[in-house]
Amino acid sequence: MTRRLQYLVLLMITSASRLFSQYYFYNDNYYNSLILVEAGLSIGGMNCLTDLGGKKGNGTAFIKDLNWNNTHPSGGIYISILYDQLFAIRAEACFGKVSASDNVLQYDHSVARDRYHRNLHFQSNIGELSLSGEFLPLSLFSSERYPLFSPYLVAGIGFFKFNPQAKLNGRWIDLHPLRTEGQGFKEYPHKDSYKLTQLNIPVGLGVRYEISALLNVRLEIVYRFLKTDYLDDVSTQYIDPSTFYSNLNIHDALNAKILSDRGAELRAGMFKKEGEIRGNPQNRDAYFTANVKLGLILNRKRR
Repeated sequence: MTRRLQYLVLLMITSASRLFSQYYFYNDNYYNSLILVEAGLSIGGMNCLTDLGGKKGNGTAFIKDLNWNNTHPSGGIYISILYDQLFAIRAEACFGKVSASDNVLQYDHSVARDRYHRNLHFQSNIGELSLSGEFLPLSLFSSERYPLFSPYLVAGIGFFKFNPQAKLNGRWIDLHPLRTEGQGFKEYPHKDSYKLTQLNIPVGLGVRYEISALLNVRLEIVYRFLKTDYLDDVSTQYIDPSTFYSNLNIHDALNAKILSDRGAELRAGMFKKEGEIRGNPQNRDAYFTANVKLGLILNRKRR
């Protein structure tokens, strides 16, 4: 009986030791921590949804109206703090470029033809700082303490800087100072000038794969909801072009008149009248990224 009791005690101690080791050790070579600090890099693509370009027919939502050929490289750096493989807080800097052009509809003869004849385009560099939360739901249900694959959701708040430009005579011209829709003009008191630094709401999803105790790779898609409809400098109606001369210097007024209404470049003499539709303020602009991230765990120590 005594020998059996000794075996039972030894078995309990061994089992408890194994359970403790599964929590305390990541593997045979590394300790683990309840809180993990990770730093990393990201690289991928950035695209946008604005009033310009789009697909044939009436404008539609998200993927259906996206011009994939407008995707530009993007990248960034981040640092995150992960708690118990379940929740994380992440600070990130992201950089990229967005663009769109009505000329993608050159060979379309649907109702989108009017967008082609509008003949506008833009480009803008994007710089963004954000603070986001991550939730890894698989950790709630997985029997593995540290699953290799971890899908996650991400959402947060950010600030981004942009500067829409259009090309004229081989040069890229800043559109914001030209007030192409009369923003801030006394003749249009209801139109406020937009700011080039704005708030956004990043929301997305991703999957994380642990290459080793120290390295992981992620695939992530994040969509940014914006408070502005002027990412592309297009939102409301055409204005009376004479107001450019009463509010801007002569050089800017000439550029503003040309860049606000470029339909005559395709159809001679076809200028828009004041109040005609230039954009749709009901649908705010947006941009998104699809990135691969490589992360390094900073605080896992060797056993």
